[in-house]
Amino acid sequence: MKRLCIIPCGKKKIWDIHPDKGPVRAEDAYLSPFHQACERYAKAFFDEWVILSAKHGFLRPDDIVPENYDVTFGTAHPEIMAADELRRQFHEKGFFDIEELVMLGGKKYRSVLNAVIDEHQHISWPLSSYKGIGYMLQALNRAVEEKHELQHVIQMKKSV
Repeated sequence: MKRLCIIPCGKKKIWDIHPDKGPVRAEDAYLSPFHQACERYAKAFFDEWVILSAKHGFLRPDDIVPENYDVTFGTAHPEIMAADELRRQFHEKGFFDIEELVMLGGKKYRSVLNAVIDEHQHISWPLSSYKGIGYMLQALNRAVEEKHELQHVIQMKKSV
C-alpha cells in the first residue's frame, strides 16, 4: 500500500542563520530540531514524504521555498493557506490517491488535515501519545536509531 508521511515545517529556517541565502529546496529550509528529527524519520521509513507549511502548503523535498516567513497554523495570520487551497494542492500533487497518511505533528494539524483528506483516506498520528516535544523528539530519534517504526496508535478516518 502506498503511504505518505507528512511532517511539520518548523519555525527555525536557513535564513535565520544565513539571511542572504535566497531560495532553497524545502528539504534544506527548515532547521528546528523537531523538524530535523521528523525528516530523518520520514526518510528512514517512507518512500514519499512532504512538509506541511502554513504559508506554502504541501511541499515536496525538492520544492523551492523562496524566502523566510513566520506563519503558523492555529493563528490568525493572513498568509495561512486556506483549506480549499490546501485541498486543491493536495489533489494536484497526487496525494488524493494515497490511502495511508502518517502525520508527525501535534493537535493543531488535525483540523487542517481533516479539511483536506478524503473519506477513503486513513490518517495516523504516531506521536499523539507523547506529552511534549521532548518526548516526541526522543521517540523519533530512537525509532530511527533502532530501525523500528513507531506504532500508529490512533487511526482516524476523515469524518464525513
